[in-house]
Amino acid sequence: MEAIQSFVQFFLNLGASVFLPILIFILAVSFGAKVGKSLRAGLMVGVGFVGINLIIGLLMGNLGPAAQAMVERFGIELSIIDVGWPASAAIAFASELAALVIPAGILLNLLLLSVRVTKTINIDIWNFWHFAFAGAMVQAVTGNIWYGLISAMLFAAMALFLADWTAPATQQLLGIPGISLPHGLSTSFVPFAVVTNKVIDYIPGLNKIEADPEAIKEKFGVFGEPVFIGGVIGLVIAALGYAGTSTFDVWFPQVLQLGITMAAVMVLMPRMVSLLMEGLIPLSEAAREFLQKRANGREIYIGLDSAIAIGHPTAIATSLVMVPITLLLAVILPGNRVLPFGDLATIPFMVAMMVPIVRGNVVRAIITSTVVMIPTLYIMNALAEAQTTVARSVGFAFPEGATTITSLGDGGTFLAGMFVWAANNFWVGNAIILVVLVVLWFLYRKNSAAWEKAAGYDPDKK
Repeated sequence: MEAIQSFVQFFLNLGASVFLPILIFILAVSFGAKVGKSLRAGLMVGVGFVGINLIIGLLMGNLGPAAQAMVERFGIELSIIDVGWPASAAIAFASELAALVIPAGILLNLLLLSVRVTKTINIDIWNFWHFAFAGAMVQAVTGNIWYGLISAMLFAAMALFLADWTAPATQQLLGIPGISLPHGLSTSFVPFAVVTNKVIDYIPGLNKIEADPEAIKEKFGVFGEPVFIGGVIGLVIAALGYAGTSTFDVWFPQVLQLGITMAAVMVLMPRMVSLLMEGLIPLSEAAREFLQKRANGREIYIGLDSAIAIGHPTAIATSLVMVPITLLLAVILPGNRVLPFGDLATIPFMVAMMVPIVRGNVVRAIITSTVVMIPTLYIMNALAEAQTTVARSVGFAFPEGATTITSLGDGGTFLAGMFVWAANNFWVGNAIILVVLVVLWFLYRKNSAAWEKAAGYDPDKK
């Protein structure tokens, strides 16, 4: 076990920006792409990830202080601290379960692919940490590592199902054929988003609003462009946090700086994602050609990181608007003890797979995200004890003054919560989860066209 864990940990310690290019190169060559093309694809993926991380760092470095200023200004005092996804990933990979989840997850994926249960081959191995994180919490509750592994594998299977279901809409919105997004965090919000979007369809007036980026730009001209929208949202967030808290010559420049920074994020993030896509598309094409030749023309999806979807203007605009909304919800929701902070910049990953479902409609995306955020905060409260237990077991360094921690991302997802709650009566709970998953898969396969349309795919749009 220690040898396997050390081997796996070595590659994981390289980070996504190094680990994934190596993996992309190996896979591309294995699927028949030329060595030079494969090497360039891997390097472009690495460059794309570095760029995305730089923009996320820019987002966190500027949005974080503004959010903290809002917290202090409005006297928000909550006892459970959101430490963010990097801490959660570190906790997951430091657990003894991590060494088992990656090889088990790959084998499970290949098995489900070979028996035609899934169309997705998930190459986003770095993000298997989401499954390990949920499994580690189950292990903390049950004291049994194998129970944790079973839950992690059920989570991985459910992510594959949700990726298959949403793949046509995702491909259509992003313009990338043959992909899906089996991301453990992003897929967790798909069921909520589908239901909420369907409810909006029945609300008079609201169901007629066209608010995708192109419609907004057409209606408002330059004022509807992403750079302007990002700037305005940044100014509003900064004003809520800084305006009037000190002398004018101190807070006013801070407001302007955040406005320009958020405008930059709106412009630069899509460009960084395009670099990532430039590296992923050759692999996607080679893999599809290779697999379809050997699978009698069978449709195969390449499972990628949802990072390729967060660059969509609707995803970024919605995420920025959701920062003050999330903080407001944390204050007004009865019984909430969580202070969202560390993962506010992770909201784009929460929103990523909602955007195809609402077909890029900003208004629907904001409404859906707001509705989804309510149970997310309550799930964070419920899972905080389990996450804190896992963190202590791996020697995680708690922030000063924090005794209980959580994360807005994986600590608040419905799927993670479902497995932790099922752990209290493990076999019965997980049997129910498995039966539900099988039934959903059967219903989806029986009428896949209707399901895919409900998830945002427009069969009339080519």
